[in-house]
This record gives sequence, C-alpha cells and structure tokens, in this order.
Amino acid sequence: MIVCRDIWKSYSHGGRKKQVLNGIDLVIRQGDRVGLLGRNGAGKSTLIKLIGGVEMPTAGKITRSMTVSWPLGFAGGFQGSLTGYDNARFIARIYGRSYADIRKFVEDFTELGRQLNMPVKTYSSGMRARLAFALSLAIEFDCYLIDEIILVGDQSFQRKCQAEMFEKRQDRAMLVASHSPEFIKSFCNKAVIIHDGQAILFDDVHDAVARYDSL
Repeated sequence: MIVCRDIWKSYSHGGRKKQVLNGIDLVIRQGDRVGLLGRNGAGKSTLIKLIGGVEMPTAGKITRSMTVSWPLGFAGGFQGSLTGYDNARFIARIYGRSYADIRKFVEDFTELGRQLNMPVKTYSSGMRARLAFALSLAIEFDCYLIDEIILVGDQSFQRKCQAEMFEKRQDRAMLVASHSPEFIKSFCNKAVIIHDGQAILFDDVHDAVARYDSL
C-alpha cells in the first residue's frame, strides 16, 4: 500500500514561489489502477515523481509498503554516458536480478537493436521511454507509476506496451497520468482529478471523467 498524507509541494524560481500541490491525501492499494486526470501544469507529473521518490514533498509524508517503479517516461535516472546495455547491467545490480535475463527482455521488448550499444544520451525521448519501460517490466514492481509519454512508437508497439502492462500485470497497482479520458476508462478502476492543487478521488471512473470534462 502507498499512503500520501497531507502532501504539499512548491517550487521557488526567480525569488517567486509556485505552489503545485496543496495537502494531497491519497491511498493506493494492491490491485488499484488509479487514473490521474488534470490539465497541463496541474501537478500530475509532480505527484508521480513524489510517490516514486524522485523528488521530496515540501511537507507531508509518503509511506510505501510495496515496491514502486521509477516514473515511466522519466529518464532522469539514466546515466547518459553509458550504453543501454550498461544501464541495464547497473539496474540489475541495484535490484539483485540476473543481468542475462534483463538483457534478453530489454532486447526483445525495446526493439532497439544496435542502439543498445550506444550511449543513452544519443537516444531520442521515445527510445529512452522504451528502455525505461522495458527495464521497469523486467524488474517486476508491485506498483507502476506511468506517464502518458510511455505510449510512443507505432500502434503495434503501443499495443505491445499495453498488453505487457495492463493485461499480463492485472494484479499490480498502478498510477496512470493521462490526458485521455478514454484511456482512463479503458484501463483504470479508480480516478483522481488534480485541480487547483487538490486531489479528488472517484471510485467510479465514469463519474471522474464527467467531472473532469466539466472543469
């Protein structure tokens, strides 16, 4: 379970303070597929980074009792001077997994071919997203943090991503940020709207989409 209690997040820039999240409360349980809806700049990616431990909240506490992926689509964890293979080896060591198994999965899933021998800093954003997505699936987390940016490539590859994540891992918890109400209705069983720094939780996804459309 992941519990967010009274989460606040602000940023300072040029002597000014920007408040993004204002006292967010959220609980994600095993098997929950929570769709995260919000306009550009509402704080969806910020909340995902906080839950993933990429950033720290300004105030409040996040408690995690299950393993959590890094935010898929966020490539900041990669060492740009290392190759795709080297990054896979590094991830395997951190999580104590077989590098041979992870390497094979990454090769098959990403379809990047010889690019895996190239430094990650030479990758396009789409290639980085493929690598991040493959490595997250290879590690097998209890909860996946997913940004819409992972849905890259042609339709065939997008279907491959959806099958691996949403069909083969139906028992996992997920927090999915998306601008697409149809995507949320198709793959999530709960939804949260981020609006004016607040989080509104809906147990009925269709109710959430109707409310989101009215904002």
